Amino acid sequence: MLAIKGARLIDANGNVFKDAVVLIEGSRIKQVGTASQLPLPQGAEVIDMGSCTLMPGLIDCHMHIEAFNVLTTNNYRVATFEVTPQLQMLQSLLNAQLCMEMGLTTLRTLGWISYAGVLTPETIAVRDAIDHGFVPGPRLKVGGWATITGGHLDLILASNAPRRASDYGDGPWELRKKVRENCRMHVDVIKTCASGGGGTDKEAPDIRNMSPEELNAIVEEAHYFDKPVSCHCFTPAAQKMAVRAGVDTVEHAVFTDDEAIAMLKAENKPVIPTLAHRTDRAIEIRRRSGTSEFTLAKMKSLQPYTKETFQRLHQAGIKIAMGTDTQLDPEMGSQAIELEVYVDYGMTPMEAIQTATKNAAEALWMGKDLGTLEAGKLADIIAIDADPLADIKVLQERDNIKMVMKEGRVYVDKRPGHEKHVIHDQSYGWKKL
Repeated sequence: MLAIKGARLIDANGNVFKDAVVLIEGSRIKQVGTASQLPLPQGAEVIDMGSCTLMPGLIDCHMHIEAFNVLTTNNYRVATFEVTPQLQMLQSLLNAQLCMEMGLTTLRTLGWISYAGVLTPETIAVRDAIDHGFVPGPRLKVGGWATITGGHLDLILASNAPRRASDYGDGPWELRKKVRENCRMHVDVIKTCASGGGGTDKEAPDIRNMSPEELNAIVEEAHYFDKPVSCHCFTPAAQKMAVRAGVDTVEHAVFTDDEAIAMLKAENKPVIPTLAHRTDRAIEIRRRSGTSEFTLAKMKSLQPYTKETFQRLHQAGIKIAMGTDTQLDPEMGSQAIELEVYVDYGMTPMEAIQTATKNAAEALWMGKDLGTLEAGKLADIIAIDADPLADIKVLQERDNIKMVMKEGRVYVDKRPGHEKHVIHDQSYGWKKL
């Protein structure tokens, strides 16, 4: 038996316990309560986190660990053609570990592309290496692409760049085959795209990316294989098409309207806003890493719409799950910036925390095991040397993340005499590729 003590505990169901205790048996939580309610079992190992706040491990529902991150590449356009898939696989592991150091115990990573094609097999290898215990890291849910020629996900590469035509499909049956190929690789989720986007050159966000018949085929085929579907939807038209098709999560939702909101509400579809990706900080990182001024201006122009849409969705009671679109920007592990934006736009700190815990787990079909601290759930627990309910920004500071546990095992421990890390300090001395 393992017991963790902390000054307070946020269970992500809306409750806060003072002088908190969590009892853990194996990989799962046995009991949660206060010290007066739960006497420590005789012989239990005790992890005393002192004045820290205990809370569930954070979940990012939309990110791209496979991307050529600004931390290790001077220019992502050059990296696209010079970094091999094998090297990028190792970079992806590093990216995932950077996130875990910051309290993210679950990541849904939705793919990236290089000259050699979509990096799905490489990401699956990272996921499996972590699951088999070869290397430490967060739980990964890996997305495989089912998308059209010339769509948003095709334009991540420069428009005149060589690429594998077989990575894309056109028409319902070609796209069904893409789903089947991804399921054969054992992806966890199918990623598709119903509209244009913001982070690519020479593309308007309101361009429709596929026909309803194509999207319906993708969703139907994925659900036959018991795989959820994540759909990039910048516009209300895309959101409506996605809801009608039965997708499981709606990504971005930069623009919306009353009808789209009503449909999302009626079908209880989680929306994943990805606002950190369009902050001024992210835009500046993009500028330094070689993004065109056209794309930077487009990202900036979307900011007021993202705020308005987020506030409308929140006020309508739409379930919002945290996703950051972390990729080229912002830096890997800086996902908590997303929660600061949510609070700035009107959420309470508790609501913001729930987007990255309870709501996120439910959006990923993992609510039975993750997202809250309660009996029976997997013991994904982090300890913060501050109170995020008083200041949500404390989650952004690496020094504040004092402990990270996944499934009852401690991966990060910064108590004096117990130094343990996923990435040791000397690993932060990498050189630019």
